Amino acid sequence: MVSIAALILEIRIEHAQSLKDKRQVMKSLKDRLRGRFNVSVAETDFQSQWQLAEIVVVTVASSRQIAENTMLHVEQMAADHLAGGLIRANLEWLD
Repeated sequence: MVSIAALILEIRIEHAQSLKDKRQVMKSLKDRLRGRFNVSVAETDFQSQWQLAEIVVVTVASSRQIAENTMLHVEQMAADHLAGGLIRANLEWLD
């Protein structure tokens, strides 16, 4: 059975002084997640705010266990990459 998981990450970028600073951090994070886990990533909220961001990471897997494992690793990598900037992570199932 196919499982689809969406991980919503709310992020605070303390050192961002402009949207350009924010874009650099977000691009780096999105590229790393895509490259490492073969997931889809989109910024979904707070586009005009310098220090806040929300991204949604989506994966499709052959089982719920595989999808959940992937998302746990995604969340951990995001937390490590953001060094304390991950405010909230919420996993939702779309199957």
